[in-house]
Amino acid sequence: MRMMTQVSISGYRSLRDVTLSLDVLNVVTGANGSGKSSLYRALRLMADIAQGRIIQSLAIEGGLPSVLWAGPEAFSRGMKQGVQPVQGTRRNNPVSLKLGFSSETVGYAIDLGLPIPPPPPTRFSRDPEIKRESLWAGGTLGRNNVFAERAGPSVRIRDATGAWRQAMHNLAPFDSMLTHCSDPREAAELLGLRERLRNWRFYDYFRTDAEAPARRRQIGTRTPVLAGDGSDLAAAVATIREIGAADEMDEAIADAFAGATLEVGGADGQFELELRQHGLLRPLSAAELSDGTLRYLLLTAALLSPRPPELMILNEPETSLHPDLLAPLARLIARASARSQIVVVSHAQSLAAALREEGAREIVLTKRLGETLVDGDDDAPAWRWPAR
Repeated sequence: MRMMTQVSISGYRSLRDVTLSLDVLNVVTGANGSGKSSLYRALRLMADIAQGRIIQSLAIEGGLPSVLWAGPEAFSRGMKQGVQPVQGTRRNNPVSLKLGFSSETVGYAIDLGLPIPPPPPTRFSRDPEIKRESLWAGGTLGRNNVFAERAGPSVRIRDATGAWRQAMHNLAPFDSMLTHCSDPREAAELLGLRERLRNWRFYDYFRTDAEAPARRRQIGTRTPVLAGDGSDLAAAVATIREIGAADEMDEAIADAFAGATLEVGGADGQFELELRQHGLLRPLSAAELSDGTLRYLLLTAALLSPRPPELMILNEPETSLHPDLLAPLARLIARASARSQIVVVSHAQSLAAALREEGAREIVLTKRLGETLVDGDDDAPAWRWPAR
């Protein structure tokens, strides 16, 4: 399993300049408003780059001006000590939103900014532009380890001999080099990174209300990956039973609900969940389950996917769960981390504690003067951004 070891974010919401070290299993905690949701959204934006959707995703959030860091470019010592008011100072660097990550073998960074006036005649003058992109070997960007780099509309790629080749001269400011220069014959590294990003999986919203799709019977098809909204839960469970970790699913259900078993019933191609519990004369259907029970089953199907992703991010998985389910959930997440790198963003200290017991790296976010900081950031890993 390839693992992301560092994430760096600059200029996004409260994340003025944050670099994190990641392990195989990670839990991000902190008080309300400390920046957990911003970190989760930033990770989603990175994945959207490979789908060619980063500009559209920023538009959904209100556009670049709405998501940029709203504080000063830097804090003086007096501001930090409270003896000087926080105020704008002369900007030394261009307006910028930067996202980057690296593993032991490869790193990538993107820098988005404002269009340079005057723009050409267009109805889309408020769209941000991709200013720089860089793909390099190893954990830290250097002079001699870059595979591919983009400066404005120009993209160049280093070939097998180490010589640079001009790949594009006119790449549109809203297109990433990951989506437009990933020729498998000439840019295998770009193609590989694009596919890695497309493989990342996010779960942040499972409907469990009375009309939730997961509560209904459904036509069953092989489903190795649970949908983001959990609408194909019964099919996903049946797929795990047939080609996946059926024994692990049995363990996860029994760990959470003593004596219970989970099956998939139905007829004529229609699938329906059946939770059998000790003492009951018939199984309970998904329509009869509590919100918390249904959510735990959804998380089980997501985490035991027969097609595990390289990276899975769970946002507040504890929502609507009974406290007694948090320890079994932590054990389930820990087992899944043998197949996927996992980042859990959570408000629940009990879940964070249970994950720590399972060996998770805890990342605690705090906020000072509106800026998200990482506890113990004195040990933050070194990070270099590509220069504009």
